Amino acid sequence: MAQLEDYFKDGKAYVWKGIFAVIKSRKNIPGAFAVIRDKNEITVIIEESRYRMEDVLEVEPGWKIITFDMVLPFGLIGFMARVSGELANAGISLFAVSAYSTDHVLVKKKDLPKAISRLKGLGLTVEEI
Repeated sequence: MAQLEDYFKDGKAYVWKGIFAVIKSRKNIPGAFAVIRDKNEITVIIEESRYRMEDVLEVEPGWKIITFDMVLPFGLIGFMARVSGELANAGISLFAVSAYSTDHVLVKKKDLPKAISRLKGLGLTVEEI
């Protein structure tokens, strides 16, 4: 298996075009990027233009999604710790979501340029699509 540093040296990430909202919702919303359901609530990540206020209990708008465009194996230790630490050191709040094969971080639109710069500083290639 590759070492942690190899994922940064050879790694790629991309920024989604849309602006997203993180919603505490009354229900699943079709077309969402992600729906997370636990015993207390339903969290929906969705483009800001794609939800209706009647489905919303609370909303935090203005997020950009950065997807790590690589397969991150389950046994890889420290990838998100390194990413979140680098962003935290720059004063950037994040919302992290993991998928089966990779991870995603959401940062506020105003923090995107600084976040991209910090991720590039780790060695990642970051493109806006």
